[in-house]
Amino acid sequence: MGKLTLQTLGRRLSEKQGDRGVRKTAAEIGISPATLSRVERGYMPDLETFGKICRWLEIDPGEVLGIKAAPAAVAPKIAVHFRKDREISPRTAKALANLILAAQRALLYSEIDQG
Repeated sequence: MGKLTLQTLGRRLSEKQGDRGVRKTAAEIGISPATLSRVERGYMPDLETFGKICRWLEIDPGEVLGIKAAPAAVAPKIAVHFRKDREISPRTAKALANLILAAQRALLYSEIDQG
């Protein structure tokens, strides 16, 4: 299996889906069948959908984005919600992911300094 990227995410979804139907798989993930089909065809998911897909695939979002995550034992839980933008580019998605992870690291380091 090759390196997992935003461009290969749809292929990984199709592989795990196997013989299951699109509707059943989409219901398991918690997204619409139309959204699942779009992502399988290579369209960029919004961040909420991306998170659901990563959880269903049991993969680290940082692996897909090429970002090294903070150790799980010390990383605080961060939740973010963005409205769907149908035109988000891979470059923008990666920039947003970097921003979120940088904020997470800053929070982690400030908690360590205070601890």
